[in-house]
Amino acid sequence: MKKLENKVAVITGGTSGMALATAKLFVEEGAYVFITGRDKARLDKAVKGIGKDVTGVLGDAANLDDLDRLYETVRKEKGKIDILFASAGRGELAAIGEVTEEHFDKIVGLNVRGTLFTVQKALPLFNDGGSIILNGSIASIKGLPGFGVYSASKAAVRSFARTWTMDLKSRKIRVNVLSPGTIDTPALEPLGKEAIDQFVSLIPRGTIGRPEEIATAALFLASSDSSFVTGVELFVDGGTAQI
Repeated sequence: MKKLENKVAVITGGTSGMALATAKLFVEEGAYVFITGRDKARLDKAVKGIGKDVTGVLGDAANLDDLDRLYETVRKEKGKIDILFASAGRGELAAIGEVTEEHFDKIVGLNVRGTLFTVQKALPLFNDGGSIILNGSIASIKGLPGFGVYSASKAAVRSFARTWTMDLKSRKIRVNVLSPGTIDTPALEPLGKEAIDQFVSLIPRGTIGRPEEIATAALFLASSDSSFVTGVELFVDGGTAQI
């Protein structure tokens, strides 16, 4: 039997990279998946690439009206949620002396505020015993120059998982954080080759991570394979944050 047979999953920011790979794997494992994205062309391309058992919903996870529209779509089409991967997030470089109000609001607005309301607004549709996966980062425990606001936002996400595990324990909804290391996705491109090569050089495994390696970890957290796992931060980083 497939691991996610008859399950309904919502994945925010699912048009590329790790989230798209996860959506494809969830469908292969029997789930019906709703993905979101801010760009219609990319969203349509992602839906076409997944091929079946998927609905694309245009919207920004930092926009509460868009989240309401997302969950209204889920309610009308499926009426329930079993799995939520709050994947939408962003990161930009800015050293302490360069941080602007705009930079702070952009990063925290999506990574923290967006994650909070993505989860909160899903709960009325959530089946008891379901799984919530939050998108973290090894930055939550590392001191990476220029990533102060981003790192703090991911540390906040880690804190959410702890408190929400307790908030939702009566409903047996598990909450975990999936924290990638350096993964070969389009999100890396703005950093430039020199910075990417430096990050890769720090990976004990010796090679950059692949989106599919994040997807299989997400599948573990989404499925009954992880039924006794809640409140944790699972690092999928080739050892970068562990050594």
